[in-house]
Amino acid sequence: MSMNNSVAAALALTTALWSGAALAADPASCATVRFADVGWTDIQVTTGATQVVLEALGYTPTVTTLSVPVTYASLKSGDIDVFLGNWMPSMTADIAPYTEDKSVETIATNLEGAGYGLVVPQYVADAGVKTLTDLGAKKDRFGGKIYGIESGNDGNRIISEMIADPANKLDGFELVESSEAGMLTEAERAIKNNDWIIFLGWTPHPIMGAMPIHYLDGMGDSGFGAATVHTNVRAGYTTECPNVGKLLTNLKFNLEMEGAMMEPVLTSGADPKATALDWLKAHPDTVKPWLDGVTTLDGGDAAAAVSAALGG
Repeated sequence: MSMNNSVAAALALTTALWSGAALAADPASCATVRFADVGWTDIQVTTGATQVVLEALGYTPTVTTLSVPVTYASLKSGDIDVFLGNWMPSMTADIAPYTEDKSVETIATNLEGAGYGLVVPQYVADAGVKTLTDLGAKKDRFGGKIYGIESGNDGNRIISEMIADPANKLDGFELVESSEAGMLTEAERAIKNNDWIIFLGWTPHPIMGAMPIHYLDGMGDSGFGAATVHTNVRAGYTTECPNVGKLLTNLKFNLEMEGAMMEPVLTSGADPKATALDWLKAHPDTVKPWLDGVTTLDGGDAAAAVSAALGG
């Protein structure tokens, strides 16, 4: 073989090798993407929307419902890959040990403009209860109860710390732990009867958004107040699975989108993933920026694959 032919053959082989590598966006070990879901409706629908996209790209997402503490322990142990529900700053204490030992990474902010904290009905605020320290003098009107959600939730932890702090004048109050649905049932019943109630509120939320409620002031550095929601992954995940990592980094939601997807789940018990699919079919352009720099699992056209899955 001549020198020119040898060089040409080498170049052809190199090109073929590079082309072959380009066809495999992620290794086979990345085909299954393991999500944690802590049972909050907003995280259920955002995780559902991400599942829809990943399935269109050829991946197999799985979702396990876990408490917040178990979610972070599972990310550290490598049993979970992704968590889309890191509400900050309220979860600072929950995630801190894992960011300090670098076992959990924050790769993106997926929602801005959120809110989180203790709320009372507007008629209670109009009666003069507008800050945290106003509650103590009206303990009997509230039955000495503050309603939270499931055990292990960061909001419940913050409420417990507030009750224990003498400066907040909440002596005699108790935290009532429940599910999101159970707490909302109590809140709706109280508001219907014009009763006084304190409960954990957040935005986005279609039901709370329709309620006449007031966020209490005086939260200090508790973590309640304006919030952003971050995407967490186990350490090294985006290096191992760069294509999924790119999608996760690109994911951005907004209050209107999440509220619209949450509403049928909360009002009629609709499946979060099915609801997310219906919303994405009606708003296909939402997905386009998520797919920037992303391919299918086998290196194909991501936009075409997702468009086909959404009926485009």
